[in-house]
Amino acid sequence: MHSPDLSQDNIAKIRALFPDCVTEAADDQGTVRLAVDFDQLRQQLSDHIVEGPQERYRLDWPGKREALLTANAPIAKTLRPAREESVDFDTTQNLFIEGDNLDALKLLQESYLGKVKLIYIDPPYNTGNDFIYEDDFAQTSADFLAKSNQSSEDGKRLVANPEANGRFHSDWLSMMYSRLKLARNLLSDDGAIFISIDVHEQDNLKKVCDEIFGEVNHKNTISVRRGIKNVQAQFEDVVSLSQGHEYVMLYTKKNDSRLPKLIWTDGGSKPGKWDTFWRGTDRHTMRYDLFGYTPETGQWRWEKDRAKEAVNNYEHYLAHVAEAMTLDEWYIDNLVATNKKLNFVRKSDEGTVQYYVPPSDGKLLSDNWMDLTLSGSETDFFDTEKSLGLLNRIVSWMSASDSDDIVVDFFAGSATSAHAAILQNAKDGGRRKFIMVQWPEPLEEGTAAYKAGHRTIADISKERIRAAGKASLEEECHEDWNRDVGFRVLKVDSSNMTDVFYRPDEVKQDELFGQVDSVKPDRTAEDLLFQVLIDWGVELTLPINRETLHGKTVYSVDGNALIACFEPGVTDDLVKAVAARAPLRAVFRDTSFARDADRINAEQLFRQLSPGTELKAI
Repeated sequence: MHSPDLSQDNIAKIRALFPDCVTEAADDQGTVRLAVDFDQLRQQLSDHIVEGPQERYRLDWPGKREALLTANAPIAKTLRPAREESVDFDTTQNLFIEGDNLDALKLLQESYLGKVKLIYIDPPYNTGNDFIYEDDFAQTSADFLAKSNQSSEDGKRLVANPEANGRFHSDWLSMMYSRLKLARNLLSDDGAIFISIDVHEQDNLKKVCDEIFGEVNHKNTISVRRGIKNVQAQFEDVVSLSQGHEYVMLYTKKNDSRLPKLIWTDGGSKPGKWDTFWRGTDRHTMRYDLFGYTPETGQWRWEKDRAKEAVNNYEHYLAHVAEAMTLDEWYIDNLVATNKKLNFVRKSDEGTVQYYVPPSDGKLLSDNWMDLTLSGSETDFFDTEKSLGLLNRIVSWMSASDSDDIVVDFFAGSATSAHAAILQNAKDGGRRKFIMVQWPEPLEEGTAAYKAGHRTIADISKERIRAAGKASLEEECHEDWNRDVGFRVLKVDSSNMTDVFYRPDEVKQDELFGQVDSVKPDRTAEDLLFQVLIDWGVELTLPINRETLHGKTVYSVDGNALIACFEPGVTDDLVKAVAARAPLRAVFRDTSFARDADRINAEQLFRQLSPGTELKAI
């Protein structure tokens, strides 16, 4: 009986906010317990690099503190709409962001903080032959802000990372660290992130994710078949070992997140199936039972004795079959591995009996997803494109059909994640929304994609989504599906505001005469509208309506959530008409008012007609 340990309670609170700031350390008596890493906490709350020599249990590498600084540093960039590249721009709930994913994640922080149910990424595996993002970690916050206000040159954001590089692992870790820090902020309390990886950085990624998401939130590391085309070949002699699988790491936002479990539903005279349901568990496994079907009687039965021997992963299952071939003289007439079923046929005196392992209706949820391959072939332009079956399983498993969950992939590649979300919505009538992020990496001339008219990987991604949406609409789909196969294209670009807006101390007095307007001359009204949505933290997929009011173009977002006009010559009549709608927010361009008196008059009109409106001028 003693009073609460307030110190440990406070540590628990800090751990909830900053999992990477709590570590294991020895006290004065040599007892190891949880303690606050104050150096790391200071770094989290600082805009410059903090050094600390203390030894502690953690993963370190050259550039780690700079990577944290980069994750926390602000940027002066925006998202510019590309209506001509979009599908159903005004009404769709889906986003495609073209640009650096670090910038995109920062720009999404306010609008989607804690709103994302599922993140899937397939980052570079750091094999020595692929590319990583080149982040500059050596800048101060002021330098970073100044540099980020400039347009980057297309095609020079990704750099090769050969094994000869002295910072081979460090550069990859720094790239991942800053992006995963920002990704965690987007996850909802019941959200989860899936990360594909192979052996090259699997151990390092595990340590980084343990630090960022918390070790207790690591739910599983799932093995996925890499691409064995002929399962029968596994029984043949081999002359060398090869990597037959890769991994998908699974972390949740919180430890009490509930993951789907499976329950068997009896199908009567037909095969039963595995259905998902939610339980208070953090283990997502299933047992493999053997069910036998005898064509002569038309009966299915549970082979209890055989089921005891069946084990819960595909490789061991095949080993079980091979052993049975030897010991029981079974004859394998048909051994098939698809996401429909795993089966084989046994001939005996009792007749022909087909045995199969129920694959949970396409959701085989052990930690070995060997009924799927990691790579697919939905497009003709990638050698290592992610399997649509793999992404469909993840999306359907983690996102219920009656929800409007958001699915994010900020290493979108060929946009398999978006394709999977569309297919699953068409199948079960769900309202899942997706946000894809892809850098416009230039394609080499002579490649199949280049010959097909594409110039960047982002072009391939967008075309894949268009094709997937069109195909889904042409096929039989759920009657409750809203048929949203569109996507709103936004591109990361320098800020809409001129340099004097951000760095007035660096502008000379004689330069001010040409900079009366704080908005860059090449920016459109829609550019400014999305700048406002980002600044206000409004979701970027809200429906947009454009109309003419008193001779001026006026935008209304989600009804009366926001009304904006960026044209010059705004009159009192227009201000009154906008205020009469009592919007939550209203915004005008600073130059919309000919005189300061006109702007002050507009503020007075809103106070009288709509005092609850938040008014802003840019």
